[in-house]
Amino acid sequence: MTISPKQLASEVDRRRTFAIISHPDAGKTTLTEKLLLYGGAIHLAGSVKSRRAAKHAVSDWMELEQQRGISITSSVLQFPYYNYAINLLDTPGHADFSEDTYRTLAAADSAIMLVDIAKGVEPQTKKLFKVCRMRKLPIFTFVNKMDREGIPPLEIMEDIERTLGINLVPINWPVGMGRTFMGVYDRDKKKVLKFDAEGRHGESILAIEELDIDDPQIKNKLGVAQYRQFIEEIELLEIAAEPFDLQKVRNGELSPMFFGSAMTNFGIEPFMDRFVEMAPSPDDVPTPHKSPKDQDFSGFVFKIQANMNPSHRDRLAFVRIMSGQFTADMQAILLRENRTIKLAYPQTFMADDREGVKEAYPGDIIGLYDPGTFRIGDTICTKKDVGFVDIPRFSPEHFAIVEIKEALKRKALTKGLQQLSEEGAIQIFKQPYLGDKDVIVGAVGILQFEVLKFRLEHEYKVHVNLRSLGFKYARWVEGEGFDEAAFDRADYTKVLIDRDGLPLVLFRNDWAMTYVKGQYPGLVFLANPPGTPGLEELHGAGWEF
Repeated sequence: MTISPKQLASEVDRRRTFAIISHPDAGKTTLTEKLLLYGGAIHLAGSVKSRRAAKHAVSDWMELEQQRGISITSSVLQFPYYNYAINLLDTPGHADFSEDTYRTLAAADSAIMLVDIAKGVEPQTKKLFKVCRMRKLPIFTFVNKMDREGIPPLEIMEDIERTLGINLVPINWPVGMGRTFMGVYDRDKKKVLKFDAEGRHGESILAIEELDIDDPQIKNKLGVAQYRQFIEEIELLEIAAEPFDLQKVRNGELSPMFFGSAMTNFGIEPFMDRFVEMAPSPDDVPTPHKSPKDQDFSGFVFKIQANMNPSHRDRLAFVRIMSGQFTADMQAILLRENRTIKLAYPQTFMADDREGVKEAYPGDIIGLYDPGTFRIGDTICTKKDVGFVDIPRFSPEHFAIVEIKEALKRKALTKGLQQLSEEGAIQIFKQPYLGDKDVIVGAVGILQFEVLKFRLEHEYKVHVNLRSLGFKYARWVEGEGFDEAAFDRADYTKVLIDRDGLPLVLFRNDWAMTYVKGQYPGLVFLANPPGTPGLEELHGAGWEF
């Protein structure tokens, strides 16, 4: 049933769609679990502390993730938080899976940047932050692991501002650190939010007690010297800290700053309460396409995942709804092919737990059954007056020949490689004149090859060896005078054909690339396939592989 414009506007305004970004081991998956706990989506938070733990993180649904204790693929988590409808995009923290993270950020309206109090801003955080800035995403800073000793709060604040070039506005301030961490000071309420220490294992929602800043409990916990320092820091913030400006936050120019401990739950509820108030709804995010409150439906595919349920060998396209109302089994135009398709078997997510959905709204992430119809970046809509979403393909830096151990499994291998390449997990290349023989795979990060072998074995029952090739760069070729045979003769270059039949050249090292460019000034060597949008902007953001 079609809803009224007023009802659609109400649904849009209560949506919050965001990603969490961080360096590995900053506590991202743990924070995700605790947001689910406080949203009522789970009743017992999972632990990612030990690979052998009886529990594993809800958001880490893939078997290999549970074994290694890391996130290696993005997952979608949908749950209510009071009157808000939350779409949380849990992204991989490991640099080898940055490509998946980038695609996921294209579907987010804001980002939570997680910083380890003991380590400050780390390399992967810098890279992901730059991509968020490129997309002008509002960024909310959560300084984690306050239950451990680390960098003094004023120093961590200075480190973030100096390293990332963004101004911070502390919304709260830590009371103590490590063993003395007892809560946070709310700068608006001018109250200390003291957390019940019985919840230090972090498996349940904590009781919060509000204290005046001069309450004896605080001085007794901190000691005279640390208490005096705490008071001086609060006074300094009132004088020198950047004033809060919601418009600057929404423009990505100012980052609200929070402190807490995801492991113990200290600071999680105050953070989430303020975050949902300040974070933009889909309607607060500038878009070159339709307004989210437009009645005409539109959405785009940002992720494809095969075998989330290996027993069913299913494949899902993850769609971010951009405008209008989605209804189950509706007809829509696949813009790339200019044809009408049925959007069948729609589902919502809690990692790999899924349930059917009858309707969804802008900001929501839904899964559509995909028999091979969709590609990453596809736009689907009910009217053609929308554009394409720019999701570039990345140039791989690691290459290997796939060697099958059992010749009779070649058909299964072909299917597995095809499906995994369509997910964006790997890229498949062929050698000219050799057809399907000696298929070459490319990946942005070397750990993707480990995932490839694992998934081929466990999802497609195919055992392979990956024989590494000694090439560092892949570049697509444009221009007159490209001689495929000449490039394929040299030991420092190799010619391959991509999925669209386009030629590209592998270069063994920096010298090879410089030499070839000098020898062939009429050719242009591109880090992305010809016609792929957003490449210059992407590299300008420091997204270098």
